[in-house]
Amino acid sequence: MAEIITSRWLSPAKLNLFLHILDRRIDGYHNLETVFQFLDYGDDLTFTRRNDDQVNLTTPIFGVPNDDNLIIRAAQVLKNNAEKDDPLGVDIQIRKNLPMGGGLGGGSSNAATTMIALNHLWNTGFSEEQMLTLGLQLGADVPVFISGKACFAEGVGEIMTPCEPPEIWFLVLIPKIQVNTGEIFSNPALTRNSKSLRIRAPLNWDQLADYRNDCEIAVRQLYPEIDEAIKWLENHSLARLTGTGACVFSPFKTEQEARKIAALVPDSYNHFVAAANNISKGIKPIELVLDE
Repeated sequence: MAEIITSRWLSPAKLNLFLHILDRRIDGYHNLETVFQFLDYGDDLTFTRRNDDQVNLTTPIFGVPNDDNLIIRAAQVLKNNAEKDDPLGVDIQIRKNLPMGGGLGGGSSNAATTMIALNHLWNTGFSEEQMLTLGLQLGADVPVFISGKACFAEGVGEIMTPCEPPEIWFLVLIPKIQVNTGEIFSNPALTRNSKSLRIRAPLNWDQLADYRNDCEIAVRQLYPEIDEAIKWLENHSLARLTGTGACVFSPFKTEQEARKIAALVPDSYNHFVAAANNISKGIKPIELVLDE
């Protein structure tokens, strides 16, 4: 049977369609409720098997040491837990499209994609349940990218119930700034008393205006650039912050509507238009090269 030599994968963005903070836990983290939905836009990762045990990121990310890089850490977690005698090595390339500190889940998505891809490339045989447990070691958002299903998430984001929000189109604005997540969650302006939602039914898009992002007030106070981006979007559609930002998004029923507003975006913002996916395109490879 032919073995995989190289594989290329989409590492997709996610949106938090809303984000409610219920309370602060005794461990310092926060209980939250949110809906994660994927986009058909993200980073591009390529994995090439090596004959030794070296894990190399051949396209380093500026400002992120390898010891802190979630791609390297994800590969090492998988490698350290694998029960294989064969050397497990890989060269990894990334084409980075998602901003760091943007609230689109870029780092968590990269980690999950690395684990999924290497589980195939190295033939390590981990089940999805095992991968979810390993992924949680790397961050609360990693499991949602491993599961690859839009979901209602609770706890710190690790308790996931699949859901099916409408697969529409989004315009995403990228202010040229990074948000410090820890700074937001420790900010006195952050509300921590939202009531738990009792209904776990699929999100009705017409009701999205009834939901909110509890981080938005603190973020807008601390980052005027994000406040301005939200105000600009609000002139054209409903506007929301994703995660703790910096990116903000607006929903549209059609690609044509989204691109019409995208054509008006000021040069001060990077932006993209993408379709929503309830099943992530990051759980299957874009391209495979097999050993003949």
